[in-house]
Amino acid sequence: METFTKPVMENIVLGSPTVVVTATDFCPPNYGLSVDYGGWCNFPREHFEMSQVAFSEIAKRKADIVPVQYRRSGGLKFTMSGSSHFFQVLITNVGMDGEVAALKVKGSRTGWIPMARNWGQNWHCNVNLQHQPLSFEVTISSGKTLTSYNVATAKWQFGQTFEGKQF
Repeated sequence: METFTKPVMENIVLGSPTVVVTATDFCPPNYGLSVDYGGWCNFPREHFEMSQVAFSEIAKRKADIVPVQYRRSGGLKFTMSGSSHFFQVLITNVGMDGEVAALKVKGSRTGWIPMARNWGQNWHCNVNLQHQPLSFEVTISSGKTLTSYNVATAKWQFGQTFEGKQF
């Protein structure tokens, strides 16, 4: 069983009636089960596990699974980690199809540097980017590209999260 120890915060606004849900972690897939029988997190399925109070706002209490429309609120989130020789960023709250296909980073003293996928939505490069403002170019699987300039100031530190534009 996979576990994720680093929480990811995403504010998600559901349709009408409206419920604001804050998702605090990833839902690991279970490919040993079909999507119709417990594999709720298996691609391409998405779901929200909600408190009974929140669920009662959008459905009758006797319901079990309710289709919802949702949209993410806020911009893309970039969480920095690494060291002076290894820079890593976790991207969350990605709109549209939500699947990042490519990422580039640019410091004030560098050109655009392509990053490699480490795992999930963690991307890395072996460049020291400390003490310079950072910009990001995000390409999702549909081919759309979004550039967020000067997302992090020159005083950014590892462990901090910054917000960019949204698709």
